[in-house]
Amino acid sequence: MSNHSIAKRPHAVCIPFPAQGHMNPMLKLAKIMYSKGSLITFINTEYNHKRLLKSKCLDSFKNFPGFRFETIPDGLPSSDADVTQDIPSLCEATSKHCLAPFRELFYKLNDTSSSSQISPVTCIISDVMMSFTVNVAREFGIPGAILFTFSACGSLCFAMLKLLVERGLIPLKDESYLTNGYLDTKLDCIPGMKNMRLRDFPNYIRTINPNDFMVSFAIKSFENLSASSIIFNTFDALEQDVLDVFSTLLPIPIYTIGPLQFLADRLITNEELKNTDSNLWKYQSECIEWLDSKETNSVIYVNFGSIVVMNPEQLIELAWGLANSKQHFLWIIRPDLVAGDSSILPPEFLEETKGRGMIASWCPQEKVLKHFSIGGFLSHMGWNSTLESLSIGVPMVCWPFIADQQPNCRFTCTEWGVGMEINGDNVKREEVEMLVRVLMEGEKGKQMKKRAMEWKTKAEEAIRPDGSSYKNLEKLFSDIL
Repeated sequence: MSNHSIAKRPHAVCIPFPAQGHMNPMLKLAKIMYSKGSLITFINTEYNHKRLLKSKCLDSFKNFPGFRFETIPDGLPSSDADVTQDIPSLCEATSKHCLAPFRELFYKLNDTSSSSQISPVTCIISDVMMSFTVNVAREFGIPGAILFTFSACGSLCFAMLKLLVERGLIPLKDESYLTNGYLDTKLDCIPGMKNMRLRDFPNYIRTINPNDFMVSFAIKSFENLSASSIIFNTFDALEQDVLDVFSTLLPIPIYTIGPLQFLADRLITNEELKNTDSNLWKYQSECIEWLDSKETNSVIYVNFGSIVVMNPEQLIELAWGLANSKQHFLWIIRPDLVAGDSSILPPEFLEETKGRGMIASWCPQEKVLKHFSIGGFLSHMGWNSTLESLSIGVPMVCWPFIADQQPNCRFTCTEWGVGMEINGDNVKREEVEMLVRVLMEGEKGKQMKKRAMEWKTKAEEAIRPDGSSYKNLEKLFSDIL
């Protein structure tokens, strides 16, 4: 590809929030844009860039001229650790310290005297948690779009936190409100959401601090949305009521372009580009080989994503629940999954599950969920995991921890009919055993599987050339490129 042809193409800057679950959908969108002819500058933090170099994920991008990576500091102390950073600390640091280095990098990208011959930036797409970038887009008079890497239902919960504060529902009066039934209070003030309880809102509401940073961060993030357009990784049939509410709250175009993993598979014709990723940990490829040896729908997949941290007691209860269920399982245990301790399982558990359980530190999740042997997913309910599982037709056992995982769990279980919730506040092995058995063998599990396959069909319809997500993607590119 000549420098002249590169200089003539539109140029998109993509900047995710520096966490795995936010980087993945942003990269999928960036790869689709690249395959459609746009130049891409993908901006990671210096900390995550070092981790990506270590995992070798960036090597294959060298074969794609015009798709490049840049870095900015995250504002936190320098570290060589290979773990997920503390999310509240990361939110505070990026909101305070990232605007100036981003602006400086942006000027560099637009330096027409540079010998790189890359065309000036024509749009910015940033994570909703990095919305300070919109200020720079306005300075340069270019579109600044915001990608919501949360579900629409989770995003609406964040948007409604200010209302909960104004009504005196949060912060909690004291810690007794965590256990006295107050969190079961039903809310009739949230448009587009039926039968929501306080406990179904992001865990950040469970605070007694009137100046809680994460609550104020979420409120400010939604108050300052001055983007040219909003992008959701969802599809209309799944979250129409909530999307209708957003269209009244935000007087700017809203584009639903999900599931992004389906659109990427359809629209990216270069197999090497399609298979590139931005995983902060290296895959254990033997996971797929192990699944190949199992029968259809016989394995439950267990993964708590990239940022959830549990305590040793929760790990042990989950382990023995899986063991006692007598089901085959693939369990992903990150090195930093357990707080303040290593993720060590007792020898008795390993002996009990020998031959029917596999434990790995990381895996190619989409490939795992699509595997014929997977019959269910025990998930933390992060939006990527939820949308992937539902769109692939895999029912779930739900154990939410933080952020939008609580509303995702609520909608999965009550609105979409493809999940059952674990009592995560007081998890017991007996409940884990029972829910896993029901999911994999019970009548309710079969009903959820049938419903999940119905959602799979609707997701596939959304990304066809006449589908809502496909058409919205074309409109989005027309507007911002």
